[in-house]
Amino acid sequence: MKRISKVLSGLATGICFGWLVLLTSSHAALCQSEGVYGHTTVRVLVRPTLDSLIAKEDTDHDKRITIDDPHIPGTDKGNRRFWMDALDGKKYEVDETYYLANLLEDLKLAEDEGRDTLTLTTSDIFEPPVERIANSIKNLYWAGLTRRIDEGGIEKIFKDEKVKTIDGFNYVYVPHGDFTGYDYFSEIASKQPDFKMKVVMLPEKVTPKYVESLNDRPGILSLKLHREPGGKIEAAPFVVPGGRFNEMYGWDSYFITLGLLQDGKIGLAKSMVDNFIYEIDNYGKILNANRTYYLTRSQPPFFTSMALAVYDRLPKDVQSKAWLKEVLEAAIKQYTNYWMGPEHLTKTGLSRYYDDGIGPPPEVEPHRYDYLYAEYAKKYGLTEEKFKSEYLSGKLKVPALDRFFRNDRAMRESGNDASYRLQYDCTDLVTVDLNSLLYKEETNIANIISDDFGGEVRLSNGKVEKSSTWYEKAEKRKKLMTKYMWNAKAGMFFDYNFVKGKQTGYVAATTFYPLWAKLATKKQADALVKDALPLLEMPGGIVGSTEKSRGPISKDRPQTQWDYPFGWSPQQMLTWVGLKNYGYMKLARRLAYKWLYTLTVNAYNYNGTVAEKYDVVDRSSQVFAEYGNVGTKFSYITTQGFGWTNASYVVGLTFLTKKLVEELDRLIPPEWVFGE
Repeated sequence: MKRISKVLSGLATGICFGWLVLLTSSHAALCQSEGVYGHTTVRVLVRPTLDSLIAKEDTDHDKRITIDDPHIPGTDKGNRRFWMDALDGKKYEVDETYYLANLLEDLKLAEDEGRDTLTLTTSDIFEPPVERIANSIKNLYWAGLTRRIDEGGIEKIFKDEKVKTIDGFNYVYVPHGDFTGYDYFSEIASKQPDFKMKVVMLPEKVTPKYVESLNDRPGILSLKLHREPGGKIEAAPFVVPGGRFNEMYGWDSYFITLGLLQDGKIGLAKSMVDNFIYEIDNYGKILNANRTYYLTRSQPPFFTSMALAVYDRLPKDVQSKAWLKEVLEAAIKQYTNYWMGPEHLTKTGLSRYYDDGIGPPPEVEPHRYDYLYAEYAKKYGLTEEKFKSEYLSGKLKVPALDRFFRNDRAMRESGNDASYRLQYDCTDLVTVDLNSLLYKEETNIANIISDDFGGEVRLSNGKVEKSSTWYEKAEKRKKLMTKYMWNAKAGMFFDYNFVKGKQTGYVAATTFYPLWAKLATKKQADALVKDALPLLEMPGGIVGSTEKSRGPISKDRPQTQWDYPFGWSPQQMLTWVGLKNYGYMKLARRLAYKWLYTLTVNAYNYNGTVAEKYDVVDRSSQVFAEYGNVGTKFSYITTQGFGWTNASYVVGLTFLTKKLVEELDRLIPPEWVFGE
């Protein structure tokens, strides 16, 4: 059985990492796998072979085959050599962790498809790692991460273990005035009593107090519905970040879209944009995610960049241009009403992250703030439980703790939750990342009006928008960012604390955002390469912050997942593009190789793992800071990977030469490839 189609032919070389041994009754013929790709076929019974493989090689009993499975002394268990009994009466050997894991995956896929037998070829088991990962992403992972909020998809969303309600019902919330959505979901609730579903229309004005009142009845927020030609209503599909998520996230979706487009899934990518247009029109902004507890905040604004990436792949006809105008109107609406609104625009003329929600964010881990409650309980002479109860009920007023949660919520709008860059004073900061993104939104809006609408466009509300106005906005923001954030002595951009009137000096990967947005001068770009890159480049890619900026870690100051030593896909992708923008393609290629090597070697050693975050100092996926590490825990086979990590892999390959892909397939560490 071909597990997945070949999509990187011409890139991967088919280098042999293992041996396949064929034993006949009279003699053993040793065949090097490189020489017989696609020729030898082996037919086996699925369940008996799977059981035998697990019994022998999964010695730590986690239903996976990884380098952590120990060899059991005195037995042949865990010795990384497995003999299959084929239906032709012959025995076939597969050895080494990676190939055994490939066999395990193919057997499990066959079982899940209800097959009793499986035909394997040498190219199934001995598929080069780069090719296997890329094929898995294209043909397996994207489908595993796709969701719909309609009759066919909502049951899966209701099974989300993160969301618990006080009465045991599953809630669907519909925007005020969306009677089509309300009637549609109400009909489902009536037809499917087993769903235990309640449908609620939101009030016309959604206040922070109202959102707080939903904390014990959280639910999914509806997205775009469309009527098929036959009259059937279906939801616009979207891709979630990873296995523990069943909602559409703000900035994750931009990077996911880049991956979808790279893999030719243009319709799904466009559907993601359509859902965001719906969110802006009905919730006033692109939400952190479409759950009730996210109604008070957004996430980093990548909307126009996401939409333009899709538009570039659409036919340039009347329909596409009409769609682009919808995008433009939504983008201007979100920019004007939200990011330049009174809670986000500061006295500097630059914007900040902000969330006007009340109290601790309910979506966090259950014990996330226990260390903090314990600290305040001691100050007030109360037990931790008593203090927590009185504070959360509102009986005890603690302004300092209120301020902490206001900053904590704002930090979560940044997507960098948590990081000591933002943890304690986020609402006092105008940040490099947010304002770089808003500069990009301004220039994108200007370019759309200029390139596609002749320099000015009349919106549906009658207002005329000119490209010159938006170019002026962008230029103004660029000057303000240089004034407040650029530090010529340090050679990098820093967040600016407008309350204290000074830069923070916190060295973080966000210093490269101005390169991605193309707002840095060439001189600034050169300085960033000279001064910032050596501090943030690690063996496995770009790190979230320097260890010095993060500071010491202790029981009362826990490790944060967006700081040293961790690296994330968006940090890598934005930095690659930023360096490319300023002519540093060789550096971009080196960083892309470092990141892809980290992903590839961990997938190779850990049963195909494609994880949420990585320790880029140790080049490890075995990371469990805050919320664990989505994508590392699964049985038999990963069918999802992690959204923007998947995207970073397929996009990252486009930065590599054919020769570098060959080196990556051979798992040659970056320092051997680049001599550093």
